[in-house]
Amino acid sequence: MEERTIKVQINKAGGNAGRNSKNYRVSIPSAWINELGLNENNRDLVLQFDGESISIRKPLSNDYTAFRNTAIKMKHKTVTLFFYNRQTLCSKICADYSAKEVRVENLTDDIWHRAFGVNLLPSWNDYEEFLKSRCIPKERDGIKFYLKELGLYEYDTLEIIKKTNGRIAEDEGWLALTEDC
Repeated sequence: MEERTIKVQINKAGGNAGRNSKNYRVSIPSAWINELGLNENNRDLVLQFDGESISIRKPLSNDYTAFRNTAIKMKHKTVTLFFYNRQTLCSKICADYSAKEVRVENLTDDIWHRAFGVNLLPSWNDYEEFLKSRCIPKERDGIKFYLKELGLYEYDTLEIIKKTNGRIAEDEGWLALTEDC
């Protein structure tokens, strides 16, 4: 990973901005822009702020395979889940834990057996709710005993799914998963 220290350019804001308003800008090395494949026709970037640092990256594709390949190439922590109804693979889910983004590829037209139903571009919150729906509720009486029986010390939906394959009494759906990075 290449790292550079740069100065932030600070200018007075123009237009309808307040009297003391300022704009902040940084210059990104052209070699990095070229590496990202950006140009005049393709110049979208995603900025993320976690309270301590700002990251800038190219938007991840909506295409499942391209999304997964890009996330793995970027060495993001990814998990791939395979959602089955009985023995039929219905949905493939790639969850990028580094970018907090998810993509799904549905392999059935039956919305009742898809991981996210009619939702073709689920949010990270949708993904977390899906995982919760495949686990015993956190508020269930005796949850500590249940977790102990699974060999877990805390409630973690992904760890529970690893142990139970996301099987619940209400349906015949279940999950298999792989951690990519």
